[in-house]
Amino acid sequence: MTPFFLITIMSDRKYSILLVDDEPDIIEFLSYNIKKEGYLVYSAENGEKGLELARKIQPDLIFLDIMMPVMDGIETCQNIRKDPKITNNPLILFLTSRSEDYSQIAGLEAGADDYITKPIRPRLLITKIESLIRRLESLKNGVESNINQDKIKINREKFIVEIENKPFFLPKKEFELLELLANKPGKVFNREQIMSMVWGNETVVGERTIDVHIRKLREKLGDDYIRTIKGVGYTFKEL
Repeated sequence: MTPFFLITIMSDRKYSILLVDDEPDIIEFLSYNIKKEGYLVYSAENGEKGLELARKIQPDLIFLDIMMPVMDGIETCQNIRKDPKITNNPLILFLTSRSEDYSQIAGLEAGADDYITKPIRPRLLITKIESLIRRLESLKNGVESNINQDKIKINREKFIVEIENKPFFLPKKEFELLELLANKPGKVFNREQIMSMVWGNETVVGERTIDVHIRKLREKLGDDYIRTIKGVGYTFKEL
């Protein structure tokens, strides 16, 4: 499908969105509604072509369907996250059916930041995109984080975490969750606070979503930093 070239109205920068889905009707629906809001929109009909296009255009946001020919959404997401040619760490959202709870968890495990369920409501779609773009804008205009402890450094502007001088590039949700906890070592954040401060009110997430992100952080950073307070929530260990 021929890409759409649009002019963004939210900022001077033209934020780009890549849609990857094998259903032309879904691509047309998403493109039409996103087009009205003034974003650059590109599309691909399967994961393999989506991966190639992502390398070329370096999108800010990617919508991935789960079930696709050639390369499904899970494999595509994994490849995007580890591909050295995709350097801007895009936000990745999965398109899932309401009955595909397993797909939502699998998507988060693969490195996705969020998901939106089908059937997709246009207003919810645009609200979701606007919220994500505001986060990108705040990062663009922000300053580096003050989190610079003995063994861990967090650079909010570049989305880089260093543990004992070893850099880690995290998906945005994992990064935001780590930053929230590490910004106040010793403070216990309950699940409601984490949901509100990391995911916001525009997204409904379950406890398993938080657990998946915590587990992914521990896999990458080790078990020495984030503690589970049973029945309450999570805290970052005071170093």
